[in-house]
Amino acid sequence: MALTDEAIAKIRSMIQNGELPPGSRLPPEPQLAAQMGLSRSGVREAVKVLESARVLDVRRGDGTYVTSLAPRLLLEGLGLAVELLRDDTLLEVMEVRRMLEPVATGLAALRVTDAALAELSGILDSMRAAADDHEKLIGFDTAFHHTVVAATGNETLTSLLDGLSSRTVRARVWRGLIDGNAAHTTIDEHQAIYAALCRRDQLLAHASALVHVNTSEAWLRAVLSDRG
Repeated sequence: MALTDEAIAKIRSMIQNGELPPGSRLPPEPQLAAQMGLSRSGVREAVKVLESARVLDVRRGDGTYVTSLAPRLLLEGLGLAVELLRDDTLLEVMEVRRMLEPVATGLAALRVTDAALAELSGILDSMRAAADDHEKLIGFDTAFHHTVVAATGNETLTSLLDGLSSRTVRARVWRGLIDGNAAHTTIDEHQAIYAALCRRDQLLAHASALVHVNTSEAWLRAVLSDRG
C-alpha cells in the first residue's frame, strides 16, 4: 500500500472509531505522523486528498479539522463527476434516477409540509411563465425536484439525487424538450407530481414521478441520437 493510501486509511479509521469525531481538530502534522508511524509527506498528501473529498477542512493558521461529515458535503463531488460523464454513460445515470426518484417522490408524499407545497406551487408558476426560456427552466426544474426530495427529510437521498440530476443532465434534457415543442407537456407532468403530493397519495406520487422521469429519459435519448 502506498504511504499516502495508508495514511488515508488510518485517518479514516480514526474518524470511524470516534477518535476524531466531526468537528474535531487533528493533531499537528509531526505528532500525527509519529502517532501513525508514517512520514510527514505521506500524512500531508493524505490530508490534501481528504480535504478535496470534504472529509477534512484545512484552516490556514488554525489547523486541520474533521468536517461535519454531512451527506451534502461528502456527496458534493457526485454532481461534478456526472457532468464529466460521456453521453452513453448519461443514459445509465438516467436509469439510476428512474430507480430512485419515483420512490423518493412517493416517500415525500407522506412527509411533505404545507410550506414545501407552497414553495412547489410558486416554482410551478415560474416554470409556466418561463416555458420557452431554456436557461430559466433548468433552474426552476432543479429547484422543483430538490424541494420534492428534500421533503423526505432524508439528506443522503437528497444529496444523491441532486448529484445524479446535475445541471448538465437537465440542460441536455430541456434542450430536447424545447426543440421538440414538448416543454409544456413536461411542465404538466410537474403539475401532476405536485397534485399527488397535495393529496398525500404515495402511489400516485410514485407513478407521476415515474412518468416524468421516463419522459426525460426519452428526450435525452432523442438528443443523443440526433448527435449520431
